[in-house]
Amino acid sequence: MKTILLPLLALCFTLTTFAQSERKTFSKEEVLKDLDFLYQALEDAHFNIYAYTTKDELDAIYSSIASSVTKDSLDYIEATNLLQPLATAIKNGHTEVEFPTEAYIKYAYGGGTLFPLEVALENNKALIRNNHSDQDIPHGAQLMSINGTAMTEIIEVIAPHIPAERPYFMNAKIEYLTLPRAYWQLFGPQDEFTVDVKDGDQVRSYTLKAIKALDDFEMKRRDIIDESRFLKYYGNTAYLHPGKFGGDLPKYKKFIDSAFADMKAKNSKKLIIDLRNHGGGDDPFGDHIVSYFADKPFKWNSEFTLKTSQFLKDHTRKHYDTTETYWKEVLNRKNGEIYDYAFEEQQPQPEGKRFKGEVYVLVNRQSYSQSTVTAAQIQDYGWATIVGEETGEYPTLYASIYNFSLPHTGIKVRVSKGRIVRVNGSTAEEGVMPDILIKDHLLDEKDEILEGLLEKIR
Repeated sequence: MKTILLPLLALCFTLTTFAQSERKTFSKEEVLKDLDFLYQALEDAHFNIYAYTTKDELDAIYSSIASSVTKDSLDYIEATNLLQPLATAIKNGHTEVEFPTEAYIKYAYGGGTLFPLEVALENNKALIRNNHSDQDIPHGAQLMSINGTAMTEIIEVIAPHIPAERPYFMNAKIEYLTLPRAYWQLFGPQDEFTVDVKDGDQVRSYTLKAIKALDDFEMKRRDIIDESRFLKYYGNTAYLHPGKFGGDLPKYKKFIDSAFADMKAKNSKKLIIDLRNHGGGDDPFGDHIVSYFADKPFKWNSEFTLKTSQFLKDHTRKHYDTTETYWKEVLNRKNGEIYDYAFEEQQPQPEGKRFKGEVYVLVNRQSYSQSTVTAAQIQDYGWATIVGEETGEYPTLYASIYNFSLPHTGIKVRVSKGRIVRVNGSTAEEGVMPDILIKDHLLDEKDEILEGLLEKIR
């Protein structure tokens, strides 16, 4: 399964962009042609476009979008905003018209400005977690409104642009994208903001100046997704932060091998693996960690099913090695055919290398894609205790994405061609449920989950 999310600026914080994004505007006809292309591509290529939304509902959304185009020309962001709700309506977190990253980066490098408050969405409230303004606003206070518009209404505007199976996951993805970026995309640049903030029983109004997107925001914060890889110890408890499940696999395996060798040398009795704030990636990365405490051959899913299509075949011939077994099968199947793809069982490490102590895996609502699947895999085999909060992502999900660009605007799209069922076969529409529940107040300085677990196991 491919990564769903990466730190936004790591995606392309350079000025390299695709050709269409250099254009300032697109004609109404070009945008409508891309709308048609998008709908047809989603119908052809997605594993099950009607899993959560009926055809009649999608047809109505398509018609509403098409009839809303009254301008003779649209710029890149306007076109993105127009097309996103069609893909979002499928309610699949892995299928989307992507955030206009290149346009945002050009805007940031050009001196553009943003709304200065970041929020966490908890208990139907927007709680201020990062304050980049020059005003003294209480940490954790509730943001009630921006420029006279209630936050509930602002979230309703943002929601059709955030692909997710349910509101809990959508809120997590808004936290990841950040309110400042989302507000810029959908409400446009503004020099000043009037906000109402509730702290306890008191509501106060503040006037906030816009901040520089590059210097005052991107360069002074960390994205929620944390790709860092390291091993540390809390007494005799090893803490492994494996980082993203992607990149150089041999290098990654070398890091994991050395980490477990070090734990063995130090005779660690407990191990905490942190899969929070994790963007996901590919199964071999998660499997290599699991191999160090597995006690029998294992798989990362109970069912992996793919759908092929002419659209996927054309894309495969252009972008993939068609001599590989996986892609050969895509090309050899009939268009529209759904078929099982079997992965080989993975083997545990030799007995002498395995970690034999207690294993704990940390998750939260920002555990995405393969990190959620890996956590479910470990839980289903009974090899660790899952700690934290329910993941936003489902461990049984539509995924196995591939990317393409719309022909006239160049807007980027990702679509799920497969369905993955967790190891225990459950298709329940829920995230990975922790064995030990500890809520994570995202974006604050306190690490409630890790500190709470360490207190329990000391």
